[in-house]
Amino acid sequence: MPRQEAEQATAEIEEVAPGILRLQLPLTMPGLGHVNCYALEDERGYAVVDPGMPGPQSWKALLGRFELAGFEARHVHTVVVTHSHVDHFGASGRLRQQVGAQVVTSKTFRTWWDPTDAGELELDAAAGDATGAAADGAAADGETADDAAVRAPQDRRQPWRQPTPWGGRHPRPPWRVRVRYRLLRPMMRRWFATPSPGVRLDDAEVIRLGRREWVSVHTPGHTPDHLCLYDPANGVLLSGDHVLPTITPHISGIDAGPDPLSAFFASLDKVAELGDVGRVLPAHGHPFDDLVGRVKAIRRHHEQRLDTLRAAAADLGPATVEELSHRLFRERSWGPMAESETYAHLEHLRLAGEATREERDGVLHYSLV
Repeated sequence: MPRQEAEQATAEIEEVAPGILRLQLPLTMPGLGHVNCYALEDERGYAVVDPGMPGPQSWKALLGRFELAGFEARHVHTVVVTHSHVDHFGASGRLRQQVGAQVVTSKTFRTWWDPTDAGELELDAAAGDATGAAADGAAADGETADDAAVRAPQDRRQPWRQPTPWGGRHPRPPWRVRVRYRLLRPMMRRWFATPSPGVRLDDAEVIRLGRREWVSVHTPGHTPDHLCLYDPANGVLLSGDHVLPTITPHISGIDAGPDPLSAFFASLDKVAELGDVGRVLPAHGHPFDDLVGRVKAIRRHHEQRLDTLRAAAADLGPATVEELSHRLFRERSWGPMAESETYAHLEHLRLAGEATREERDGVLHYSLV
């Protein structure tokens, strides 16, 4: 089945609900070819949702889409960021800086280099070692990278250098990306301004955007800070990455709470129970209508993965996360990301009393009870 989320961005501007435009922004990430930026018009101008990646090329694409939609960056008064992944918040800080747009996130929002994201903080360095790490630290205005090193915990500044909970490698950007970021280090302050939210929404809080009353829906799972917005009057849900049309979001076992899969299941149930949702606007892929059906399919996918892990653990006996990930994912997907999701599923089984774990030479081994 073709994956909508992998389709390349087009310049088409589509009205996907009354007063809501879909702008597709180019994206090059595994399995993803675009990110949807939604523009909501009102008497003050426009609110935009998830304005895409940082960097000059992405900024140029964003401004080009604004022009095709009939407005300019100066007309943007609000930026909604659904969660703390760079393809969603990347340009929000620049819109905040250049046109004074107010950034709206969930109350729990934080970026990985700055867990508080408070004040005028910017990413100070894109790399700081001979291998070209993707990000070396968060620094306030006037603060050096060395100062930031003292202020910031080492595991927050360079997480890929720390051991994972299961004893494997941390996911990190490809080496080409790390080298490119290292070379572009002098530009990082310009292009990687943090979102610095002006509004942090509590769950079930109401905000008016695009002539609509939106209800914030906290949906942890894909990330701990994921936010959806629900318009009950018109049955519209801005679902971010929480519910996608043809793929399931990554459930990370790193820095996502003790049982992110349980949190994700609860969040799926939460949006399925919202009521009469007739239009779902996802961050990747095309808008769709059957929210409940899609939620059931996503939940079934993860339940099947749990069954696969149960069978693999029974077959292998005590096994590492890496070994079990090879039973859960195809070979082309093997690596830290697959291990992270495998770990999340194994911890779900362990906390449910179905599995145990023991550490051997710094590496976790799982067994069925």
